[in-house]
Amino acid sequence: MPRLSEVIAALDALWPAERAESWDAVGTVVGEPDQEVSRVLFAVDPVQETVDEAVGLGADLLVTHHPLYLRGTTTVAASTFKGRVVHTLIKNEIALHVAHTNADTADPGVSDALAGALDLNVVRPLVPDPSDPEGRRGLGRVCEPTHPLTVRELAARAAERLPATAQGIRVAGDPEATVRTVAVSGGSGDSLFDHVRAAGVDAFLTADLRHHPVSEARAHSPLALLDAAHWATEWPWCELGAAQLDEISDRHGWDLRVHVSKTVTDPWTAHVASAPTSSAMGAPN
Repeated sequence: MPRLSEVIAALDALWPAERAESWDAVGTVVGEPDQEVSRVLFAVDPVQETVDEAVGLGADLLVTHHPLYLRGTTTVAASTFKGRVVHTLIKNEIALHVAHTNADTADPGVSDALAGALDLNVVRPLVPDPSDPEGRRGLGRVCEPTHPLTVRELAARAAERLPATAQGIRVAGDPEATVRTVAVSGGSGDSLFDHVRAAGVDAFLTADLRHHPVSEARAHSPLALLDAAHWATEWPWCELGAAQLDEISDRHGWDLRVHVSKTVTDPWTAHVASAPTSSAMGAPN
C-alpha cells in the first residue's frame, strides 16, 4: 500500500497547488504523511455527512473539491461543525485533501467533467490560463453538442444527466432557440459573463446565477442561461478525479480502492413550484 505522501504527490501532479487562486485554501488539511492508504473517497463537500460516509467505508483518505477552512480560524473545537469534522477525521485516521480552483482550471478539470456529463464536445477554455502554452487549461469550457439542440432540450439533458437536486435547472431565454455552441462552468459562474459574451456562444450553463447579472446579461444579448445547483455542476469532477487516481494506482501497482460519494450535500432540500403561468416553458414540475 502507498503512503499518504505518495498519494498526495500524485494528486498534486494532477492539480498543482500553485495553480490555485491566491484566496483559495487547497492541499492536505489533515493526515500523517507516513500513514498507509488503501481506500479513497471523493466528494464535493468536506461536511459531516461525507466524513461519516468515509468512516463507514473504511477510507484512509477523503478528497474533496471544496475547502474545509477557506478563511482562517482560531478553533477546531468539536463543538463547532468544522471542528467536529476535524476531530472525526483524526480519530478515525482519515486524511483530508482539497483540490478547488486548481482543479477548476486543470486539463482535464471540473468543467471538462461537466461537459462530459452533458455529452458536449470541448473546444477550448472559456478563460484560458496564460501560463499554459498549449491553451488547454483555464476556467470554464466552450463546447459544442454533437448536433444542434434547442435550449429546452439542453435543459432537459442537464436535468437528466446531472445529479438530482431540489432546484433542478432554471432557464432564462427562449426555450426554442437553437444551441450550436455552449459555455459551461462548474460552480458559481455569473462573474464570467464578459467572457461568455466574448466567446459568442448561444447558451451558458453554470450555477449560482443571481438576479441582476442575469437581467443585465439578457439585456445585452439573446444568450440563453441555464442555472443548475452548485453541487450538481461540480459532482461530475468527483468521478473524473476518481478515474484519474484509479489509473495512477494501476500504473504504480498500488491496488487502491477508489470510491465516489453519492451523498447529496446540496444545501437545498425542497422545491415548491409556482402556480402555472403562460410562459413558453410553463411552470416547473
